[in-house]
Formats: sequence, structure tokens, C-alpha cells
Amino acid sequence: MRKSHPVRRAVLATAATVSGIVLLLSLKPASDPGAAEAAGGAAPPAAAQSPQGGSQPIGDGTVTGDAARTQYGPVQVRLTVSGGKITKAEAIQAPKGGQSDQVTSDAVPKLNQAAIEAQSADIDAVSGATYTSTGYKKSLQSALDKARSAAGGGGGEAQAQAKTVTGDVADTQYGPVQVRITVAGGKITKAEAVQAPKGGQSDQVTSDAVPKLNQAAVTAGSADIDAVSGATYTSAGYKKSLQSALDKARG
Repeated sequence: MRKSHPVRRAVLATAATVSGIVLLLSLKPASDPGAAEAAGGAAPPAAAQSPQGGSQPIGDGTVTGDAARTQYGPVQVRLTVSGGKITKAEAIQAPKGGQSDQVTSDAVPKLNQAAIEAQSADIDAVSGATYTSTGYKKSLQSALDKARSAAGGGGGEAQAQAKTVTGDVADTQYGPVQVRITVAGGKITKAEAVQAPKGGQSDQVTSDAVPKLNQAAVTAGSADIDAVSGATYTSAGYKKSLQSALDKARG
């Protein structure tokens, strides 16, 4: 048998060694994202950045939630927001008449306070006022949604600055009536009589009629409201001054 030449064996061994080193180098993974991308691979994904802050903020201003219907009557909540926080909560509509008066007078102040403390609609129902509490929470959530929409640039009454306007004095047979309203987002958010008939029987008529007229103005959003029974003159003067205030607000 013919023996291999020693020099040839050395050359073959050297070639095998070089081939092995080249193969190992070609299999070595890229150690950094840039090398991986250059080699045609995908770079490891960067760690996801969590968004700063928590839930969407609420816009400053006054905002009124939608009226929530309940078995005993509507409930509607109005919020005042300052610095992105609820500073005031009030029920501008709540069940009334008969036993509802007692339930409302007991439950609503507690619900108002709870809304301010929780800064959300996640509040407990008041014992003995389940329907009122449910309606309150629903209207409160509606108000918060509107406020958040305003903060996000989606419009809404909280985005518009509230404006207070006083109507002209309307003279009546029993004395002057003058109405002041607060308007935000094109809606009446508050109405009050800064002047009303007083003295003698007028005191009783005024104390009974004016709160109803104030509520009616907020609910209707206009001067198209019904007169209060037993207070025809006061109601007529109220509506006249209210219309004057609305005209000024629109102007």
C-alpha cells in the first residue's frame, strides 16, 4: 500500500482546522441588537414604557350629569371641578313628595359628601335609599364622563368657563323679582332669585315658589317654565327676569 507523504498530511490537517474555526464563527450569535439587524435578524424588542399617570383627568368647571330615572323620580347630579378634582357635588333633582322628602333630605347630603371623598362614582348606597343612590351614581358617572371628555378636548360644558348673568328687575304687584343665572357650556347650571316679593304673606309664597322656579329654570334650560300654583305674579316676574338674563348670556 502506498503511504501518504508527511507534508501532505500536515497540509490537510491545517485546512481542516481552519474550516472548523470558520464554521464556528459563522454560527456564533450576534451579541447586540445592531449586529443582529445587520445579519438580517430582528433586534430584541425594547421594554415597553408604561403611560404616565392613572385614569384620564377631569376638566375644571361646572358639569351636569344626565337625569337618571328611578322608581320614585329623577335624580340629577351637578359637579364643580377645580384643579382636576371634584370640589362640590349636588343633586339638582331628587325624588320628592311624601316619604321621599325624608329619604332625599337624609341621603343626598351623604351621597354628595361621598362623591367628593371618592372622586368617582364608586360610592356606597345609602341605607334605606337604594333607588335614590343608584340614580345618583348613574348621573354622577354621566357628569364625570362629560368632564373627562372636556379635559380630553372633546368639548362639553366643563371645558367652557362658567358665566354668571343677572337679569333685569321685573316689577310685580307684590314687589320686584330679579333672577341671576350661571351658564356653562350653553346650559343653565344654577338659577337664583336675588330679589323676590317679601313681607307678610309674600314671605311664605316666595319661600315656597322660588326654589321650584329655580329648579324649573335649570331643568328646562330656558324661560319656558310653568308658573307655580298660588304664586302667579312671582312666577310671571321670575320668567321675565330669567328671559332677560338668558338674552344677556347669549349676547
